[in-house]
Amino acid sequence: MKKSDRTRQMIIERSAPIFNSKGVAGTSISDIMEATQLAKGGVYGNFSTKDDILMATFDHIADTLKEKLAGVTAPEPTIGGKFEALFKFYSHYPLNPFVAGGCPILNFGVDADDTHPELRKRVAKLIAYFQERIEQLVNAGIKRGEFSADWDAERFAVKMFTMLEGATLVSRVNNNNKQMKTVVSMLREEIAQHTL
Repeated sequence: MKKSDRTRQMIIERSAPIFNSKGVAGTSISDIMEATQLAKGGVYGNFSTKDDILMATFDHIADTLKEKLAGVTAPEPTIGGKFEALFKFYSHYPLNPFVAGGCPILNFGVDADDTHPELRKRVAKLIAYFQERIEQLVNAGIKRGEFSADWDAERFAVKMFTMLEGATLVSRVNNNNKQMKTVVSMLREEIAQHTL
């Protein structure tokens, strides 16, 4: 990796917890300069605008989250095991996020709602990606004979993703995992109803 690429990557990685904690409007170039120990010219020598840093940072966080969840499910030989691995991850996730500030889907999604169309588009794409992954797991389980063929994979994917994200928000606000544990228990029950 060239020095310029390493510098870009360092800016992205150090900006991630700042944007995720302070939000888009609350993050200043001074914050990024302080975190990277670069002068303004060093930051702008690698990115044209704060928005460019924001987009690269969100893409980095999204890729990291995808990798983390893929890593959690990959070792499990059964689809039921993959769901259980996801539930174990989410049971601790709200209070132990992989990037400071909490769930980036919630944080960036709220931040971009009506003020940043491009960021909103990227968050929506990430949501769609995770819902599709859940749907693919259900369909794989049906194909393998683990789940009943009449289970509506798309409907469950929307339900599971939305419930986990909602529980993440409530758990962080309350600073406890009570709601997340309840949601995970409900999702486990639904999966059990469709397990052969």
